[in-house]
Amino acid sequence: MNVKTDGSLAKARKYIESHSKLREEIQPKRPVKPGPCITISRQSGIDTEVICEKLVDIFNRIRAEDTAEWAAFDKNLIEKVIKDHDLPERINKFLSEEKISTVNAMLNELLGVHPPILKLVHKTSGTILKLAQMGNVIIVGRGANIITSHLKNTFHIRLIAPEDVRRKNLQTKLGVGKKEAKEIMEREDIARKEYIETYFRKDIDDPLIYDAVINMNKLDDEMVVRMLKDMIIDKFPKFFEPHSEVYQFNW
Repeated sequence: MNVKTDGSLAKARKYIESHSKLREEIQPKRPVKPGPCITISRQSGIDTEVICEKLVDIFNRIRAEDTAEWAAFDKNLIEKVIKDHDLPERINKFLSEEKISTVNAMLNELLGVHPPILKLVHKTSGTILKLAQMGNVIIVGRGANIITSHLKNTFHIRLIAPEDVRRKNLQTKLGVGKKEAKEIMEREDIARKEYIETYFRKDIDDPLIYDAVINMNKLDDEMVVRMLKDMIIDKFPKFFEPHSEVYQFNW
């Protein structure tokens, strides 16, 4: 396991431990409502790592009393969580048998009967749905907006940009030439589109399956973070401290 993955998994454990502790302390007194679940879908060549890190940092500093830690999960971390037999079992502790049955029923309705080749899709979708029901989480990719579309605590974001902007981003990030970057971008966009069409029968480019579509063409990461921060706080005000100085976050 590399350092980055190891660090991300440690944050995932901290997130789950925080939610476990909250439920042990609060649940006997009153039901614990799930915090916000933010899903982010993006075109190839748009990197969400910095955006997610900054949002998690801000939200953890201004989260309301009696709410748990925030964390961000991307494809790699979700797959690692699935392979880690401890985390999924601990996630299940937060769900009643009724909720677990509901999760399975929803996935069966969404994905149908699953031959072995679809087991990973089913497991990934199940993990995403369970994380969403815990709340205070940002989930990137894997059709998370569709999987969680029936939940009231969700807010769905799509990040787009012109092809030349995304290609240049890939050139810089991967250290490749213009032609190779374009090929990678086109290949990834097609793969993501086919994934959503095949397993969820939706068009990834349909703006109506998102709550906000943001064109990154003339926006840097800090501007996007400020926009998303304000939208999410306005959407879910009860989960954040109303007088925190981070509301006027200075970069």
